[in-house]
Amino acid sequence: MLRELLEARGWTQRVLATVLGRDVSVINRLTADKTRIDGEMALLLEGVFGVPAEQFMDVQSQFELALARVTSRGPDPAMARRAELFGKLPVADMIKRGWLSVQDVRDPRIEASLASFFGVGSPDDIEVLPHAAKKSDAGGPVTPSQAAWLRRAHRIAQEVLVPRYSEATLRAALSQLRPLMVDPVETRHVPKILAECGVRFLIVETLGSAKIDGVCFWVNNGTSPVIAMTLRMDRIDNFWFVLRHEIEHVLRGDGRTAAMVDADLHPEGGPTAAQGQLPEEERLANEAAADFCVPRDKLKKFVAVKAPLFPERDMIGFARTLKVHPGIVAGQLRHATRRYDLFTKHLVKVRSAVSPSATIDGWGDVVPLQELEQ
Repeated sequence: MLRELLEARGWTQRVLATVLGRDVSVINRLTADKTRIDGEMALLLEGVFGVPAEQFMDVQSQFELALARVTSRGPDPAMARRAELFGKLPVADMIKRGWLSVQDVRDPRIEASLASFFGVGSPDDIEVLPHAAKKSDAGGPVTPSQAAWLRRAHRIAQEVLVPRYSEATLRAALSQLRPLMVDPVETRHVPKILAECGVRFLIVETLGSAKIDGVCFWVNNGTSPVIAMTLRMDRIDNFWFVLRHEIEHVLRGDGRTAAMVDADLHPEGGPTAAQGQLPEEERLANEAAADFCVPRDKLKKFVAVKAPLFPERDMIGFARTLKVHPGIVAGQLRHATRRYDLFTKHLVKVRSAVSPSATIDGWGDVVPLQELEQ
């Protein structure tokens, strides 16, 4: 292009060099494609030839891209695979949590570590959107973050030792769990009671935007149930609702062929989706959980009598009648009335109480899985 412009004016390279006030060797290198036209030179040529600087820059870019295509070996499958994995999986968070045995994302062992984490022989075999899971919100497939969290929970569950599962024992244990609802400190007994029934109970801190509240799945060829919770809300009402929800899944045998992923349950103790839009197993689990926390018929009567004021002393008295912590009534009442401004101070935390007796992964604790990795 530059040579054609010089020819059209009858100029030599020396003449152009003189006009531009540049050494003739600079012009020689430009016309011989031995140096590139930068922004400054493009503006100078625009002033001389009246050709927009953008056109010079565009031609330069096209030339460099064409040259790169000629010398390129073509698409790199390994790079495409890395882009796929790193674009979907929260790899940095997984490293930070101690789930991957590398120091940072630049570690050359990162792909091998990911393959080991997902239990496959090659990164090409990593399935970040497993079909072996069902979401409670019926809002699409499990996300990559949820898949990674679920894989971690699966691996931890395999390390937990419990006796043979007994449905009858778990049903009977409901009467043991109910009295614990009066005080958040009493949640410390939950892991032991579930373990005695043959249920593996885990607390795994949520991962990124996974929004998982609880999961029910089975290990050992569908003979041993697992309840994994995140405590992402860390509230007494949410803890008991999610726990009873997952227990109902276990009692009904849900999750044997596909993990029941209860993601983004309503923070006040119910699903974000309307009940009519939920799968039947989720609707039944919600009803069981609601009745366990605050029987729906009693809650309905309380609302009918006390609305719209809901005096705090009456709410506390209602909780005493039910023999549960006021925060559990508060959570269900807030959900039933959509009055999320009510009784916030009663929604106490439980993680510090239940964690010491539970298998926990997160908040600085990492369950060692060296044997499983080998």
